Amino acid sequence: MTAGPPSVSRVVKLSVVVPFYNVQTYAPDTLTSLRANAREDFEFLLVDDCSTDGTSELLARAARELPGAVLLTHARNAGLATARNTGIDAARGEYLAFLDGDDWLAPGHLARVLAAIEGLNCDFVRTDHVRCTAKSRTVHRVPVGRRGEVLRPRDAILPAERSTSVDYPYAWAGMYHRRLADRGLLRFTDGLRTAEDRPWIWRLHREANSFAAVSTLGIFYRRGVSSSLTQIGDIRQLDFIRAFDQVLSETADDPDAEKLLPKAVRTYCAIIAHHLASVDRFEAPVARKLRARSAAALKRMPQRILHEALDTMDSERAARLRRLRRRPVPVSAPLEATA
Repeated sequence: MTAGPPSVSRVVKLSVVVPFYNVQTYAPDTLTSLRANAREDFEFLLVDDCSTDGTSELLARAARELPGAVLLTHARNAGLATARNTGIDAARGEYLAFLDGDDWLAPGHLARVLAAIEGLNCDFVRTDHVRCTAKSRTVHRVPVGRRGEVLRPRDAILPAERSTSVDYPYAWAGMYHRRLADRGLLRFTDGLRTAEDRPWIWRLHREANSFAAVSTLGIFYRRGVSSSLTQIGDIRQLDFIRAFDQVLSETADDPDAEKLLPKAVRTYCAIIAHHLASVDRFEAPVARKLRARSAAALKRMPQRILHEALDTMDSERAARLRRLRRRPVPVSAPLEATA
């Protein structure tokens, strides 16, 4: 990994971590939006995850021309989770934020979110965002009803049967105090190629002390990018199983495991059902592995909690998962099933 030399004398209020990988078409919009958010006490950590298109040239130019830019480069492609960790390790700011290399910000958005988190004096804030699919624009809200009020993150995990803050895992939809990074709560699981934000958001809500949802709209999330892993049906998609195994394992060790595990199991089941419903988009060998690994995952879950979760799901998804659950497969994952 190589880095451009940061200015050692400049006091940094906010560090923005922005990984890029083969987004030559979209990176100019991202970089333009960073310029429209630049401030003398902001730094932009541009992480080139070994791009093979023209992205590297765009970032080299941005490192020269974008105020506060620091270019970090990987010698080999390591994935989004590791690229974010590279940026976190280099960050010097009192606060941290994230952006993906194919998304963009409204002018002045970062300053507004910074003012909100400083005014609330909490560990982190979560923001709404605009989802952009072709020419369509839809607003997606943080699933927290109380806005602009400091809350306990653990209390926002439940209830199990409703969408809650842990179902809104986007790292870029928020801002985070440096003390979370110092505690290791902002790091991602190295090597996860998809669902990397799921263990991250669960850990954040279990272990941070305070947060707030704020109605500051200014993040534009580009959906449907052909190079995005959400659009690719190869083996990397199956990393969601490793991600949710981690969620279950870490939640099982929590003092409130009995209360929190039903939510973790239900969410895991919902994600498995989602992938099974669109199994045709996967390459044939990957589809077979998806079914086999998902069946094994169901057997690893706490069986009483799994049974209760399936009883509360809609009939179509529950039937699909019950069929998969009956599939004879070896059990070999770390979280053991319990009666």
